[in-house]
Amino acid sequence: MRFMKPLRLCQDLQKLNILERGRFLGLDVGDKYVGLAVSDFNNQIASPLSVLVRKKSNIDLMALDFQHLISELSLSAFIVGYPFNMQKNSPDATQVKVFIDDLTKTGKLDDIQYTFWNESFTTKSIDLLMKPLNFHPKEAKTISDKFAAVGILQGYLDFMNRNEVNK
Repeated sequence: MRFMKPLRLCQDLQKLNILERGRFLGLDVGDKYVGLAVSDFNNQIASPLSVLVRKKSNIDLMALDFQHLISELSLSAFIVGYPFNMQKNSPDATQVKVFIDDLTKTGKLDDIQYTFWNESFTTKSIDLLMKPLNFHPKEAKTISDKFAAVGILQGYLDFMNRNEVNK
């Protein structure tokens, strides 16, 4: 996995024609689950995809899941939620970095680029929207993680598309 700054990833992808760009996968990394969202083929709209169970012991299986998603969905980059509003050494920020480092160490995702995108308040916003719907707590957590990933990815897509228009 190769880290790219958000603007650099956007600029590099804009050099490609739209068919070569591929789609993006948004990740909301938590301590127990990783929410996933995927962009459409035009990289305009994010949609919820699924949730993966996160354990230190299953990182190789997660890397395989990501490999399958890359080929099935024609993914070109991961947009990873990162808590920029917190201190760099906060537990939330650390767990995101550890997760990415562990995925990188598997060697199974060497060709994929990724960037970090501000995830501030995405889960909290989704939780507030869902509260009146009275979901079962486990179901609510799954939905919340997926839609937090949507918020992260949609934020990046909006940024990317604004920069493309303003070229």
